[in-house]
Amino acid sequence: MSHLETEQRLFVVTAPGLEAFTAREMRALGLVGRRVGQPTIGGLEFSGSLRDLYRLNLHLRTASRVIVRLGEFYAAAFSELRKKASRLPWERYLRPGQPVAVRATCHQSRLYHSDAVAERILGAIGDRLGVLPELVVWDEDSPKTPPQGVIPQGVVVRLSNNMAMVSLDSSGALLHRRGYRLATAKAPLRETLAAAMLLASEWDMEAPLLDPFCGSGTIPIEAALLARRIAPGKARRFAFMDWASFEADLWAEEHAAALAAEREVVPLLLASDRDAGAIRAAEANAERASVAGAITFTCQAVSAITPPPGMGWVVTNPPYGVRVSADKDLRNLYAQLGNILRLHCPGWQVALLCNSLPLLQQARLQLEPPQSWVNGGLRVLFARGTVPG
Repeated sequence: MSHLETEQRLFVVTAPGLEAFTAREMRALGLVGRRVGQPTIGGLEFSGSLRDLYRLNLHLRTASRVIVRLGEFYAAAFSELRKKASRLPWERYLRPGQPVAVRATCHQSRLYHSDAVAERILGAIGDRLGVLPELVVWDEDSPKTPPQGVIPQGVVVRLSNNMAMVSLDSSGALLHRRGYRLATAKAPLRETLAAAMLLASEWDMEAPLLDPFCGSGTIPIEAALLARRIAPGKARRFAFMDWASFEADLWAEEHAAALAAEREVVPLLLASDRDAGAIRAAEANAERASVAGAITFTCQAVSAITPPPGMGWVVTNPPYGVRVSADKDLRNLYAQLGNILRLHCPGWQVALLCNSLPLLQQARLQLEPPQSWVNGGLRVLFARGTVPG
């Protein structure tokens, strides 16, 4: 079996609540059967090849990152940690001198100082490669790229009950960073959450879709990418591209297959917001995502929406806040939203993301029990249902 076919232990990281949608995406990519493990809180275990690793990073819309399990071993002393970590095959991934960012967590272990753990891991890499790498700060959202253009390699170390799990990040910046959203409005919605909303809404990618609180356009842009089968990672760089084992031809093959699968057909996508600045940001983002022509953006209040005849979907992330002074206004807003949808969109499917069950109830829509998700560290509720006729 060639190294291209050799399977590795992978872990696909997701925001809590999105695991089932990521598993659904993985099955759609043909990664089925024994290789896709049962979802756990925060991700899915997976056994896959190098091709699978590239495909996951390129195509997954709801995942945060993909990591490779490099090794697991018992370590109750720092000398033991360094010695055993130095036996791991770092040379398959790291090049001598490549900068490294280490994130270490310790739970119920004799080695409880995370900085000291990171220092020993760094030393182990130096022992294996012959050159001590530069240690840089782990930037969760957008790792800083050095002047030479090499993404720092993220190393994740978890110590629990004296068992050390060492993993490598294959993604680099979080996967929600598609590369198109440079302009943002207030309280931007992560692209991964927007994609999950679309999948959870059961939108058929043929009926019209309306977002009356579009902000910087994340939901309609993700809808256009989904409907046109555009791989979310096609225009960005990944950490695995700097690995010693990177197969440029294999990546080019996967990338070309993704481009060949795209289609021009896209349903009617209507996006609006009362904030003119948000609409300008949304239009600029859609242009960068190459889907500007697929979305109709309008600067207007929610009361001015004019949905097309027939049935469709409303998928939106209305404003929500935590200040007491804003409660009354927010209740009125959700009540108004419900009234407008009943008037203009009877029988439509509706999907809402909010942080308050009382606010969802204020809309008086026929919603199923909400699902609990996390958006940028904030607990939110996703609810779908039908607009009463």
